[in-house]
Formats: sequence, structure tokens, C-alpha cells
Amino acid sequence: MIKTLLGATAALALTAGLAAADGKTFYWVSHGGPADPVWTYFLQGAEAFAKTTGNTVNTSFHSGDVPSQQEAVRAAIAAGADGICSTSPDPGSMVDVVAEARAAGIPIINFNTSDSAPNWNAYVGGDLHAVGKAWAQHLVDNGLVKSGDFVWMPVEVPGASYGVEEEAGIKEVFEPLGITWEVTDATLDQAEVITRMTDYVTANRDKIKAMIGLGDMVTGSVKRVWDQAGVKPGEIPVVGWGNSLDTTQEVMDGYVNAAMWQDPQATSYLCLSALMMEKDGIPLGFDIITGALYGKDTAPVYSKIMGGN
Repeated sequence: MIKTLLGATAALALTAGLAAADGKTFYWVSHGGPADPVWTYFLQGAEAFAKTTGNTVNTSFHSGDVPSQQEAVRAAIAAGADGICSTSPDPGSMVDVVAEARAAGIPIINFNTSDSAPNWNAYVGGDLHAVGKAWAQHLVDNGLVKSGDFVWMPVEVPGASYGVEEEAGIKEVFEPLGITWEVTDATLDQAEVITRMTDYVTANRDKIKAMIGLGDMVTGSVKRVWDQAGVKPGEIPVVGWGNSLDTTQEVMDGYVNAAMWQDPQATSYLCLSALMMEKDGIPLGFDIITGALYGKDTAPVYSKIMGGN
């Protein structure tokens, strides 16, 4: 488990009065890995919140290790956290620990990956089911796949909540059209991601009509994989996540047709801000949905955001 203590000062833009916070301690718990580029941006949002409000934010990454993440939440409860932001590593895996937090009077908000099984206070992040449908619909509506085609879907962690939800949305579009697909394990190691993806596309080039990247590491690796496998930009249509500078560049260069921006910095900032509001006696009472699908025309906008410009 990687754990970083973050703290600093200033005010939430949505509610100026939050600047007067009295030293609250929040926990930010992620199923992601610190080497995953998108989690750099999620972490930046937590850092910005800590700096802006003057509160303490304890952060930890768990790289898909469910028991480790459950214990991190229990440790936050035992420490008397003022609130917890947590992802869901697998569907239903956080039911017990969320119930423990609620019983202790600690607000706990689900972020990044929605999971309706636990009794969270709220959810902040993308609607992953809708994201999957949007990717599949983009391929269909633009004539990039048709009935009988095969679509490849690499993912870093097979069975994890994010890929499961995305695939369910994709299925709603593809299954009635007779479009088939396969989800393959790319792992969370960047070098291994490139190797496995290159091997798969080399071995299956003739049947792959399109690719959907179910995670940021796989979508952000397309150019390197295509170049190694001798696939030209645009030869295989690609849609998927777009929360990295690698992917925005791939969109601008024609390797990726459309990518989904998840608003990672804003997601973390809003999750922690909502916890602060809960502690002030104002329940959130609704989910906050983020995200936008972008193409070549708007990719420079997101490239600037991620580049800090």
C-alpha cells in the first residue's frame, strides 16, 4: 500500500465559506496504481483540495488489491476520519466497510467507479455504463463497425468494476447487432501492457475490426503498439478512455478516433468537497456525474488541461 499525507490551504470555489475549515482529516482511497497516468490526475485533485482548504488528506493506492483497500477504509474509520472518498475495486466488494463507516457516523463517498451495492452517501464520477454505450454507439453511428464484426477490448484489471460496467453498456449496443467482442488482460504494468497488446494485435489482426480501450493505460499505449505491429493510424478504429496526454496526442494524430475525458482532477476535488459539506450538516443528496467524449477537434483542449496550461 502506498500512502501519502497531503496537507495545505485555501478555499473551495463553489463555497467560499469552506476556507474557514478547522483542520479536518479526510481519506482518499483508490483501487488504482500509482504508475497509471490517469491516477496522477486524480491525485492532483486531492492535492489541490488539501492546498485550497487547509485540511489534511491521507491518500493511498491499492493496485486492485481488494483486501488491502478494505483495510485502508477500516483504518480510516478507526482513526475517526471526518470523511472518506473511496473507489470500488470490484462490484459489491465494499458493502461491509461502507456499512461500518456509516454506522460510525463517517460520510463515505464513492468516486471514479460507481457501485450501487454499498450504501454510499453519494457517487462522484462518470456513469461507466453510459460511457460504454457511448463508445459502442460512436463506432456504430460512424460506420466503423457493423453486424458480424469483432471488437477487441483490452483492460488492465479483468473483472474490476470499471471494466464490468463499461462492458455491460457496450453489450446493450453490440449484442442486438450481432457484433462480438473479447476482453483481454493487459495488466497494470506499462511495459507488459504494450507487450501483451502487441502480441494480441499481431496474432489477431485479420479479425479485429475495432478496439475499445477499457482503461487509460491501454488506450494510451495504442500508438506504441500500432507502430510495433505495423498498423497504420486509423487502420483499426479505436475508442476508449482519454485521461492522458498520450491519448490526446493519439487522437490528434489519428490513432484514436474518440476518447472519454473523465474530469479526474475535478472528480477528486468534488468528492472531498462533498465530504466537507456533509460534515457541515448539508447532505449531498445526489450524485455528481462527470465526463465528455472528445475527438480530434477538441483534443487540444484536454491536452492543455492535462499539461497544466
